[in-house]
Amino acid sequence: MALFEEEMDTSPMVSSLLSSLANYSNLTQGSKEHEEAENNEEARKKTVQAPRMGTIMGVYLPCMQNILGVILFLRMTWLVGIGGVLGTFTIVFMCCSTTMLTAISMSAIATNGVVPAGGSYYMISRSLGPEFGGAVGICFYLGTTFAGAMYILGCIEILLIYIVPAAAIFKMEGLEGAEAEAALLNNMRVYGTIVLSFMALVVFVGVKYVNKLALVFLACVILSILAVYAGVIKTSFDPPDFPVCVLGNRTLASKGFDICAKTIERGNATLTTKLWRAFCDSEFLNATCDEYFTSNNVSQIQGIPGITSGILAENLFSTFMEKNSILEKRGVPAVLDPEATVTNTNRYVMADITSFFTLLVGIYFPSVTGIMAGSNRSGDLQDAQKSIPIGTILAITTTSIIYMSSVILFGACVDGVVLRDKFGEGVDGNLVIGTLAWPSPWVIVFGSFFSTCGAGLQSLTGAPRLLQAIARDGIIPFLRVFGHGKANGEPTWALLLTACICESGILIASLDAVAPILSMFFLMCYMFVNLACALQTLLRTPNWRPRFKFYHWALSLLGMSLCLTLMFLCSWYYAIVAMVIASCIYKYIEFCGAEKEWGDGIRGISLSAARYALMRLEEGPPHTKNWRPQILVLMSLDAEQNVEQPRLLSLTSQLKAGKGLTIVGACVEGTYLNNQPQAQEGDQSLRKLMEVEKVKGFSQVVISSNLRDATSHLIQAGGLGGLRHNTVLVSYPKNWKQAEEHHRCRNFIEVVRETTAARLALLVPKNISAYPSNGERFTEGHIDVWWIVHDGGMLMLLPFLLRQHKVWRKCKIRIFTVAQMDDNSIQMKKDLMTFLYHLRFDAEVEVVEMHESDISAYTYEKTLMMEQRSQILKEMHLTKNERERESVRLSRPRQVQLIQGKNATPTPTSPTSPTSPTPAAMSPGEEVQMTWTDDTEKPNNPAVANPENIKDMFNMKPNQSNVRRMHHAQKLNEVIVKKSQEAKLVLLNMPGPPKNRTGEENYMEFLEVLTEGLNRVLLVRGGGREVITIYS
Repeated sequence: MALFEEEMDTSPMVSSLLSSLANYSNLTQGSKEHEEAENNEEARKKTVQAPRMGTIMGVYLPCMQNILGVILFLRMTWLVGIGGVLGTFTIVFMCCSTTMLTAISMSAIATNGVVPAGGSYYMISRSLGPEFGGAVGICFYLGTTFAGAMYILGCIEILLIYIVPAAAIFKMEGLEGAEAEAALLNNMRVYGTIVLSFMALVVFVGVKYVNKLALVFLACVILSILAVYAGVIKTSFDPPDFPVCVLGNRTLASKGFDICAKTIERGNATLTTKLWRAFCDSEFLNATCDEYFTSNNVSQIQGIPGITSGILAENLFSTFMEKNSILEKRGVPAVLDPEATVTNTNRYVMADITSFFTLLVGIYFPSVTGIMAGSNRSGDLQDAQKSIPIGTILAITTTSIIYMSSVILFGACVDGVVLRDKFGEGVDGNLVIGTLAWPSPWVIVFGSFFSTCGAGLQSLTGAPRLLQAIARDGIIPFLRVFGHGKANGEPTWALLLTACICESGILIASLDAVAPILSMFFLMCYMFVNLACALQTLLRTPNWRPRFKFYHWALSLLGMSLCLTLMFLCSWYYAIVAMVIASCIYKYIEFCGAEKEWGDGIRGISLSAARYALMRLEEGPPHTKNWRPQILVLMSLDAEQNVEQPRLLSLTSQLKAGKGLTIVGACVEGTYLNNQPQAQEGDQSLRKLMEVEKVKGFSQVVISSNLRDATSHLIQAGGLGGLRHNTVLVSYPKNWKQAEEHHRCRNFIEVVRETTAARLALLVPKNISAYPSNGERFTEGHIDVWWIVHDGGMLMLLPFLLRQHKVWRKCKIRIFTVAQMDDNSIQMKKDLMTFLYHLRFDAEVEVVEMHESDISAYTYEKTLMMEQRSQILKEMHLTKNERERESVRLSRPRQVQLIQGKNATPTPTSPTSPTSPTPAAMSPGEEVQMTWTDDTEKPNNPAVANPENIKDMFNMKPNQSNVRRMHHAQKLNEVIVKKSQEAKLVLLNMPGPPKNRTGEENYMEFLEVLTEGLNRVLLVRGGGREVITIYS
């Protein structure tokens, strides 16, 4: 292996890699990432205990215990009675299908690699990323916590209504309506708080006791279900005797009488019963009685006629009820005065809530939750990738059969009035499902009581550990305190928070009100499990290789759709609240949370979406309506790789208002192999500054042998595909007249040339250090636009974009345009105002008239000084090769353009101009000295040292074309200074670059004269295409 010995530090041998993978142990989720734990010496030394549990004990039975519970025993019969067999069967089928599809998706995720302990939260967060993982993890935690509240309320309901009614602190005897309801809820609150405190104490003292009792609680559930099935079989040949007393067609509450009759015959006398006295003002036969009581007879019906009675046909369809309406028997005639008010309502069985289909969905769905119980124990399983799919799907299949058969059997055995009697008031206060059980109703009562206690303890055990896992992951900073616990790792602080949240659910006090809340959170969790599986399948991630093969993206999307549908079916406002909570957590993690890279699917979908969008952009250039400045900012770095002009990024931020593509580029001189560290330092400096200035974009540092080529590379190769820059922002060169800064001047002019050739817009801020930072605010002032030539609308668009930012928001826009001798200035102003109106821009308009005037002596002298200086600089800085290229270019006519009126025509440079000497104008000796003398051979420059050359320079006459340009620049500058000296910003058309290199210094001089006396100037050069339109 000598070939690879230099790479051993970074690339380990296969044998050592396989050894570390084989010794992998499942760690508690959230305590550490398993990659980090491999480096922990203590973790390596500890002996790893082999997992013990298989599919049945580790997954199947825990899922069964969590799925079967309080709703089955306390609400299933009521759901069948209200929704009808068909309606309830639809609800059960829909909910069970949702959990089955979710289990298939979960099995695929769980078998795609090793799943450490932490189960569902781990799977979602590692599949969808920290933002979704944290949001869904909190939702799953809240769902588990509210489930604990629901189980405790169910436990108290069984205790106070069916086992020890006398234990009620707030007595309900003699109360009716709202008073009776309030008394019941207060009892639930008091006893619920006591039971919660006791359960929290048990969990705090030791979870091992909870785990030991888990099998006992599961046995209670299974025995209760078997007792129900046994009772159903018994009804086919020996139905139990549970008579229900009916007055007319109204069901009577059995606590108010002992005999279901108005009078009884005893000897020769007719005596009245308790029922009589309940509806009449005395016990005598001539007493004044309730009108409905007098008009209707009392009859008894069999509450459980049996499976062979044919009662199923009567219970097929729904019977929804309003709150405080009386429970009535179908098909029984009754004499009723429509105008009479209902009296003695406490004698009847009344509906405690208004029922409707979506309410039933919300109440039922918690009974199918708990499918994650197996995956939550993945750290304790012998073979999690085998046990989780088989155990979970088998448990859901078993419980779905139980639920669906229960719906049909309840509808076939029990009369509708008993089914709709939620608390068993018409059957001597018995639990309705208990009346069907064999050998005794108490089997169901005690079985359901212990099962709810066990389920509550399990919730209070699991929820704090889930919160601890999220807290230890560090993705939600303010939850980190809940990652701490006792010395043995028990989550003390998380248990305290869980108990507080659970108490809020208990204070609601109604099981029917709490059930839809936890339905929301569980449904959201299941929805994202399906989304995770669908995304991974559709994106075809290379790491997506589940051992469980019976999944498909269509099934996952169907499961996700069902979850979303059920959320809004259960309660649209709870659904919105749950989504808002999840969205807030998502955005909080996105902006404030710790950054984690887990190779999640959301990053994969971002890459796919980006690729698709880039391919679409390649189809053609954007329409004018969609054009926006995509800016390449050319920054310069100092010797320490720090940014020299940070205000360029401030201006970028103000132009973009934080949106759109921004590429911040810089150049490093050298070679890639030698100067890569400097480039990385420069990139870090750019990123930090971008973060400070809140510029969203990309940074890019290019290394090249010279800065000129590096800048050219950035302009050519920046961006990707159709997502490229269309605008270049570069600072005006400072101190360009100094000899040592001459190279910056030439680089700047080359940038102007290249952007023109590439048809890119160019923005050149002058005096960039005087520009405002993002923290400054202009409370008044103007942004002045000097629109001299049409550049596609860039001059119009830029002030509009700037005013979107808070720095420039209070500034007003003024647009100036220049009229010449033969222009109609009044008509120009009208046309410009109409144009701005169609563009929907608010701006003041002014047309400035510039008359032809004689060229002053000052202009003549300034032009002469400019040309003399250019000649001296040229002789000082040209190398031999540059001089050779220069001599070739000098043989061509030179043309330097400045912004002129539409009637002005550029004049070619005179062939005898001193700035472009020809061989005929000089002696052979002078020609050799000025043009081809090699600086490296002679210490001094003869062209400068020769007195005759210097004399010629001071005796030469200025070029007439340059004189005209200087004249126009001065006149335009005078007008701009006069009108806009107090403006906060002046935007001005930028003249085009010289066609050849002989006029570069002159070009910079013209720009200097044009902008002289102005504080902030933004020179703008369009890219040769329209960027604004009057059309919608």
